[in-house]
Amino acid sequence: MGVGHATAHDVAVLGYGPVGAILANLLGRAGLRVVVVEQAAEVYDKPRAITADHEMLHALQLCGLGRRLPGVIAPHPGTDYLGVDGGVIRSFDPMPPPFPLGWIPTAVFIQPELEAALREVASELPDVSVRLSSRATQVEEAGDRVRVLTEHAGTGAREVIEARFLVACDGASSPTRRRLGIGVEDLAFDEWWMVVDALRHGPEGFPPKCIQYCWPERPSTYIPGPRDLVRWEIKLLPGEDPRAFGEAENVRRQVARFIDPEAVEIWRSAVYRFHALVAERWRRGRVILAGDAAHQMPPFLGQGLCAGVRDAVNLAWKLRMVLRDGAPEALLDSYEAERKPHIRTVVARAKEAGLVIGELDLERARERDARLRRQIVVNRQDVIPRIAHGLIDRDSGEVAGTLAVQPRLVTPEGPALMDDVLGPAFVMLFRDTADLAWLGEAERAALARLGGRALAVLPRAEAGEGATAEEGSLARDWLDRHGARAALIRPDRHAYGIARDAEGARRLVRGAAAAVFEEERTPQEENVP
Repeated sequence: MGVGHATAHDVAVLGYGPVGAILANLLGRAGLRVVVVEQAAEVYDKPRAITADHEMLHALQLCGLGRRLPGVIAPHPGTDYLGVDGGVIRSFDPMPPPFPLGWIPTAVFIQPELEAALREVASELPDVSVRLSSRATQVEEAGDRVRVLTEHAGTGAREVIEARFLVACDGASSPTRRRLGIGVEDLAFDEWWMVVDALRHGPEGFPPKCIQYCWPERPSTYIPGPRDLVRWEIKLLPGEDPRAFGEAENVRRQVARFIDPEAVEIWRSAVYRFHALVAERWRRGRVILAGDAAHQMPPFLGQGLCAGVRDAVNLAWKLRMVLRDGAPEALLDSYEAERKPHIRTVVARAKEAGLVIGELDLERARERDARLRRQIVVNRQDVIPRIAHGLIDRDSGEVAGTLAVQPRLVTPEGPALMDDVLGPAFVMLFRDTADLAWLGEAERAALARLGGRALAVLPRAEAGEGATAEEGSLARDWLDRHGARAALIRPDRHAYGIARDAEGARRLVRGAAAAVFEEERTPQEENVP
């Protein structure tokens, strides 16, 4: 490349949207040197994503936004699907409390506000630097480094950045993915929809819940956002011209099907082609794809951004283990092995929801209504699968790879969520204090090498000497529900596995340390298609 002196970093992140910003924050808070390259000069000022689940809220907590979140988000009110006759044929409701991760299970937000908050906390991290108004014009591997040539849009100045790894969070059209020649698998969903965001002048006349209008004459979606934000997603019918459909006059005509257009101020409208795509490979050497660069899905479960955030959380702790804690680079293979099958399942379920909502044939729609009414209420979180491949203990059965819990611990300063106390680390969670003795010297050394802690977390009234007290009984109830006396929980708060006795606990710790630090991978930990 030959442009001046190269600036060295641990990780270069291309793209400063929510996924890139969360990844940069997590890596920076782990003490890694991070540089972010972003083409835009500032945060895009219009909403795009609108829905967050509790895993995404947990990630924002890990970025240092926990105390700010109540002012940024609002509870998701649940969703009713309306059939041909206007009656409810399905309801997606959030799970009831107690909440596993300490956050409401589903929320809505205004993306420009969230992105600004993420950038603000990143600016406080000394090891995170940001290049705005810059684009990567060339990416190449050079031995144990990736070299990136960037160009500033305003000045034309060029810079060479070197990093141990590069993570491309550069969107659905991902120039990085194209440069690497990585294809995408089309999961056969291709529809035009118009998205309309508006600010309401008052609450009158607006449904209190999200509505999926499963009406063959014009399938549509309504989402109430925080404060005065409301959104409609409106399907284009066969033969309609996307450009003409997006004209301002038609936007107001479509909104008038739901509300008096004078009751809102249109903030933005755009016609999108919704896809279901997955990149064929997520890593090539030292370059890794994340977020929309790796996968795209229709928005009908509100999981597009949430899926990208899961990428960032999964990848962040593994990059930390490789770059800071001596794990081999082969550990990074588990990123695609875990995330790709998970994404394929979520995409398939989002596609299925889209086909349910978007049915255009009247008779098939009536058959759909009769079928769905047999089980009207569905827990929204039940549609998110567990991690079924990669770094999990298969001897633990179906609980391995499921979402574990983040109890609220009792501290001298007051109740605090566990990760605010411990950070995103491995935790060996025990049901009783006496069981802490199950780990011998070798297992404690292995847990320390993982950067983990062993804790007996008990309800406050039962927590004696040597125990960690929690508000409520979330940790114990979770263990009891799975018939476990101990569990090893990964930094991303998924269960590595559970144990019912001392030997099982020792096996978990030894197995996790071997999986993280050994060069050899077992077949079940290799990449899966």
